[in-house]
Amino acid sequence: MVRHPPRSRRAGLTGTGSLAPLIVTAELPEALQSRADQLRAAHFPPERNVLKAHVTLFHALPPSLEGELRAALATEARARPPEARLEGLMNLGRGTALRIVSPAMVALRERLADRFHGLLTPQDMQEPRLHVTIQNKVSPDEARALQARLAPSLQPRAFAFAGLACHRYRGGPWEFVRRWNFRG
Repeated sequence: MVRHPPRSRRAGLTGTGSLAPLIVTAELPEALQSRADQLRAAHFPPERNVLKAHVTLFHALPPSLEGELRAALATEARARPPEARLEGLMNLGRGTALRIVSPAMVALRERLADRFHGLLTPQDMQEPRLHVTIQNKVSPDEARALQARLAPSLQPRAFAFAGLACHRYRGGPWEFVRRWNFRG
């Protein structure tokens, strides 16, 4: 017979309570954040659009890492803002994203991944493809149509990431934990 933990403890295993996984994002500069939020509001299914536009670095770190993660993010934020480039659109199959290229941010993420090796989910062990999802959970035809419509007006541009942030996954909107602005 399988014994389940009491309901209050089981709830934490699904992203509620004190056992909520931690999410790490790279923060965009204000102008690009505003534009990405506008695109997301215009093209993301409204019933699923519960987050602002974001660049996810880690999808689900164990909550037991919170103290060490905060220290690691604070250390990384002492550096210069990582340079990046908005390169265009990325086809997600059933969605569309803004494709971002940033060797400096990928290197920062790799340092963190090395630090937390053995504690990463399979998704977080994959090589990152930096992006901002602006459309998701639509038909492939709808995604391709949006990409064809947006591509001519989306010019590549350089920018620097503004900071790093940590959130708790609560099954819907994320719970903000803390932001660290780059200072270098």
